[in-house]
Amino acid sequence: MSTTAVERLARKTTTDVRSRRVTGLFALVLVLLVAAVVSLAVGARALSPAEVWQGLWGPPGSDPRLTEIGLIVQTVRVPRTVLAVVAGIALGVGGALIQGYTRNPIADTGLLGVNSGASFAVVTVIAVFGFVDPFQYVWFAFLGAAVSGVVVFALASVGRGAGNPLTLALAGQGVTVFLAAMTTAVALSDKASLNALRFWNAGSVVGVGFEVIRPVTVFVGAGLLLALTTLPALNLLNLGEDVARGLGVNVTLIRTVGILAITLLAGAATAACGPIAFLGLMVAHVARYLTGPDHRWLVPYAGLLGAVILLLCDIVGRLLVRPGELDAGVVVALLGAPFFAFLVWRGKFRSA
Repeated sequence: MSTTAVERLARKTTTDVRSRRVTGLFALVLVLLVAAVVSLAVGARALSPAEVWQGLWGPPGSDPRLTEIGLIVQTVRVPRTVLAVVAGIALGVGGALIQGYTRNPIADTGLLGVNSGASFAVVTVIAVFGFVDPFQYVWFAFLGAAVSGVVVFALASVGRGAGNPLTLALAGQGVTVFLAAMTTAVALSDKASLNALRFWNAGSVVGVGFEVIRPVTVFVGAGLLLALTTLPALNLLNLGEDVARGLGVNVTLIRTVGILAITLLAGAATAACGPIAFLGLMVAHVARYLTGPDHRWLVPYAGLLGAVILLLCDIVGRLLVRPGELDAGVVVALLGAPFFAFLVWRGKFRSA
């Protein structure tokens, strides 16, 4: 085969791959829109599409039934749907980034200690200040997550193993264990903190209004912008630090910006919803299977998959125990634990 024919075949293959990836993105957006509509209709009280539309846009008038539908849709289901989408995108992108920066296929955003930092901050402010409203303690939860992420990164950046992905994992595990112990100590000494932690730790998109969702969305947006600027360099970084440096990548700067993006994304989502385990881990692997290792495609796929899965898990949680509900974080864990076990088994099988 001539060189020209090989080049044409390579271009055609590249075009086909790009077309499939673009088609996949549009398909995920469509699935997300359908899931959002279902989320508005499903609950303890099922609503028809016409009732959902009326609840969203129709004037309440004097009909008590329409007024009730409007309250259900606008004050309960719209906020939880929006929060599920925002938090799912944040945790999905964060999961893909943390696996890329640590080159660890079983890494999750909790590796940076953001979950334990947020939990410790929540129980502390409830015990000390008596804050029980989400709008009051969400700021402290985000601050705790951010401080924890900075501490982990700082610990991983000093000493002989500075910048090593293994050092980052060990620092994250150490901080997580320490903060988990401190959280338990505070919660056991204060009944209000224990009750709040028990609810918050389940991971839920319920009960949070737009006064919380708006600032959380701003932080998530900032994290996404930072993440997008690092994706080409992250591809090079995964070839090895020496190769990346040889190609002109400032490894320290890129890793710092990446960790900051992960902290913003995971910290904001955790502050609003509580810790939701396994979501970032799962969607990063599914996205990698669909797109390959190119983070310019993997990260958008992971974000959309995170939103779809969290929203679907929230819907399933409403249906499983009607008229009660299971928190979305519980359903994600029920799905994620076997997925994690499968990853571990597959790794051992391949290494045998």
